[in-house]
Amino acid sequence: MSSALSPDELEEELRRIGAERYHDKHPFHRLLHGGALSFGQVQAWALNRYCYQAAIPRKDAALISRLHDRALRRIWIERIRDHDGDGQRDPGGIERWLVLTDGLDLDRDYVISMQGTLPAVRFAVEAYVRFVAERSQLEAIASSLTELFAPAIHRERIGGMLAHYPFVGEDVMAYFRRRLTQAPRDVAFALDYVRREADTPERQRAVTDALRFKCDVLWIQLDALHHAYVTPGLPPPGAFVPRETVATAKLAAEPAG
Repeated sequence: MSSALSPDELEEELRRIGAERYHDKHPFHRLLHGGALSFGQVQAWALNRYCYQAAIPRKDAALISRLHDRALRRIWIERIRDHDGDGQRDPGGIERWLVLTDGLDLDRDYVISMQGTLPAVRFAVEAYVRFVAERSQLEAIASSLTELFAPAIHRERIGGMLAHYPFVGEDVMAYFRRRLTQAPRDVAFALDYVRREADTPERQRAVTDALRFKCDVLWIQLDALHHAYVTPGLPPPGAFVPRETVATAKLAAEPAG
């Protein structure tokens, strides 16, 4: 960028980045939404995704701790409430994700411990938390703009998983249905903020790079899942191993005849 883009041009560039890099294009998601994964592979996805879900309030709290604007803190703290709940009527998004993993026969304490998650997933998630904690306020807010593209993937996931997996019911899709209204609300504020505050070529480059980084964070988690549970299908030591994978390995080890 040699000169500053207009707010509309900047938004167009951000949407172009999402169209090119958002993780809805990843082969793992295509398998998931198309009904091509086994029960154990879906378990592995839900278990590893919990690591990311649980980190969202932490990264938002890291940003809030650096905000001096009370009005901005009031707005951003809603994101923490969305995921942590209010302890009363709203259980929050993390609890709704645990309902999903409960429905997939995963032990809740095991999920929360994150002991079975893939190392690459943990590294990617912590890199995102550190990015928000250490980069500028503008970059931290811009990194949330993947939510521009979230409702479409949530709708695809709800329809695809309900249609293709008999072990998935409406109750375990509650997280995604709730995000259909929460994500557009959140991103409307963040996008308006970025359009207003990214007013120089340098600041615009920072926000586009922040969005690319966040897309990479989401993409690498699916790379790790695909490698561990699809092709070549080699979970690293200590990671979750689906029961059908264990059974297949035992059959392969048994002598013929």
